[in-house]
Order: sequence, then structure tokens, then C-alpha cells
Amino acid sequence: MTESPDTFDLITMGRIGVDLYPLQTGVPLARVETFGKFLGGSAANVAVAAARLGRSTALITRTGDDPFGAFLHEALREFGVDDRWVTPVDDLPTPVTFCEIFPPDDFPLYFYRRPKAPDLEIHPGELDLPAARAARIFWITGTGLSEEPSRSATLTALRARDRAGVTVFDLDWRPMFWTDPGQARPHYAEALRHATVAVGNLNECEIATGLREPWACAEALLAAGVELAVVKQGPKGVLAVHRDGTRAEVPPVPVEVVNGLGAGDAFGGALCHGLLSGWDLTAVLRYANAAGALVASRLACSSAMPTGAEVDDLLARATA
Repeated sequence: MTESPDTFDLITMGRIGVDLYPLQTGVPLARVETFGKFLGGSAANVAVAAARLGRSTALITRTGDDPFGAFLHEALREFGVDDRWVTPVDDLPTPVTFCEIFPPDDFPLYFYRRPKAPDLEIHPGELDLPAARAARIFWITGTGLSEEPSRSATLTALRARDRAGVTVFDLDWRPMFWTDPGQARPHYAEALRHATVAVGNLNECEIATGLREPWACAEALLAAGVELAVVKQGPKGVLAVHRDGTRAEVPPVPVEVVNGLGAGDAFGGALCHGLLSGWDLTAVLRYANAAGALVASRLACSSAMPTGAEVDDLLARATA
């Protein structure tokens, strides 16, 4: 990966793939007849979400050298995400992910990432470390820690960044990518030492901390090294604690849920936008919650990411 003088608002590193979503809701996958094809993967979606809000974003990942990989490059460029660090792996297929859609809260995922996903073949020696250090926000995920060489590459990037700017660890726990939770915890602990922000739902926070009570999880994440801990509580909203003592908790924004997948990535992109804007913590959480709610009210992930005007409109209606 070549070095670049560009400084991005946000560089994300991690999972990418093709999402194949049923165009019928409430139908088991075995009986679905038509699908929509979308860019997917948490790191890719977060970069798209921030780009939709006007931020300059780039993605570090790998795809297969195949038509699905070409589709992902095209989709990233269409969304305004810089793809210079998205490189092919010759002998691995681009992953695809299917889901079932049973609103309001059941959206099973089926990952096809064998024999190995190309995004886990990111090597430390290929990284543009000056660019990673220069980004205003650098975002990594738990999935990136699940296998080598991606694990070493992720930790190499974190160490080189040395907590410059805002460094976000998306806890991103996917049990199918790990042998057991105990295997993940030491790698999560190492990443938390180099991050300034941790973001996760209660299941993910439990993997990282061994705790499940939301405020206790947040305090444990601070103790592990971050400056800001953000704990997503689903229907109970989201809370956050900063090392300076600032605490905030906001309720969810009510919407009619169509597909809950991708809402967390929209939240992440909007969280980055709010942090870069210098808003107070409560305002950041409200904005990110609204962005996530908008995506939950739509079918897709990446193509459903809202614009700033759409988020502002939802917030105005929610507080009217």
C-alpha cells in the first residue's frame, strides 16, 4: 500500500463483502426468490456512513480478485470512499453475506467467508502507517483481531498511531469468527490499550470486560485504557462515559423497523461526524442514534446511510 500525503477525516480498517438481502420480509431464506446486492461489512459501512455526512473517508481492506471485488470498488467510489488501500487477494473469493428479515428484531446473518475472508489477509508490511497516523479518526474492529495476519496488522496500525487524534475500537463481536470468547479477550485488551474510544453493544462489552451492567461496562472500558466508552443498549438507547467525568444517556429514536442490520454502522459513522464537529457528548449520541434509526427503517445497509439533512429532519420531528 503506497504512502499518501492526504489526510482523511476517517480511515476505517476491516471487514468488507457483498450483502445479499431478501426483497421479501418475513420469509425464511429457503423460500426467498429475489435478492438485492449491496456493499457490506462493518468497516466499509462506517466509512460510507461518514462519507454520506460529508466527511473524507478511506478504507483499508482486501477483496477477492473477482467480479464481486470489482463491484465493491465501484460501490465504494460511488459512495465517495477512497479505495486506494483496498487490494485483491488472488486465491480467495470475495465474501458474501445473506440475511433473513423478520421485523422488528430478528435478522439472522449467514456469512460465507471460507476458506478465509480476504479482509483477514491484511499484512503489517503493506500498511500506509503515516496515513493511518495522520487521519483525524482511525477506526478498527474486533473482527480484524480474529485471525492472522489481520490481527498483527491491526495492532501494528494501532501502535504506530500511538493514540493520535481519535482512535476508535469497534468491539464488533461476531462469535462465528472465534473459537471461544476467552480467546478474544486478551486481543481485545491489547487493542483497548491503544484506542481512545470504545464502542459496542452489551454482548460486545461483555466480551471485552466480562461485565454486562451498562454503566459498569463503560467504567471497565475506561479502566482498560480508552478516554470515551460508548455502550449501545438497543431498545433502551445508548450511554457514554468520558474519562473527564462527563456522562450521557439518550433514549432511542422511535421508527418502524424494517431491517436492523447496519444501524450500528450508521451510528458509528455519525458518531465520528459528531466527534469531529466538536459537539457535546449528549448531542453526539442523539445524532448517532438518529442516524442508526434511519437505517433501521430501511432495507439496505450501505445504500441506506442517511445524509445530514435526513438526520436533522428526523431529530426535528422526534423533538417536536
